[in-house]
Amino acid sequence: MAFKEISIDTLEFNPFHKISKEWMLITAGDESKSNTMTASWGGLGIMWGKNVATAYIRPQRYTKGFVDANEYFTLSFLPEEQREALTVCGRVSGRDVEDKWKEAGLHPFCVDGTTAVEEANLVFVCRKLYAQDMLPECFTDGECDTKWYPEKDYHTMYMAEIVKVLKRQ
Repeated sequence: MAFKEISIDTLEFNPFHKISKEWMLITAGDESKSNTMTASWGGLGIMWGKNVATAYIRPQRYTKGFVDANEYFTLSFLPEEQREALTVCGRVSGRDVEDKWKEAGLHPFCVDGTTAVEEANLVFVCRKLYAQDMLPECFTDGECDTKWYPEKDYHTMYMAEIVKVLKRQ
């Protein structure tokens, strides 16, 4: 593992492109057990005077249990040559295979009591600040509800402080 901690102030990228087009892996757990999932919905910004990331996880995702059970999780951004691994992590559930990490050709590494992805170019270590289930009655645009939630499997939104940024050397 060849990562260096960097200041968040040195980051220069388009978060809309990075999250929606390049995708990210949401990972949680510890040395004994962890899971990761692909996500293309999320955000970066400032809340409560802190640098934050938002992540959204549907209730049926196996990774959700790991995020719920732990104070920290990571967001890992992989290079384009890892696109197939990202696809596997979005298609294959860790509850259905013996070793999702092996299936995807990825390797977990522990950092600050949580897990990240060794193949990443950039990792945000995040400490949960707030979690809330999305509710159908809160939509002000009903089309978002009907288009994205035909099965009524509403995401949980997690807002987390980015406590550390790691960049591949």
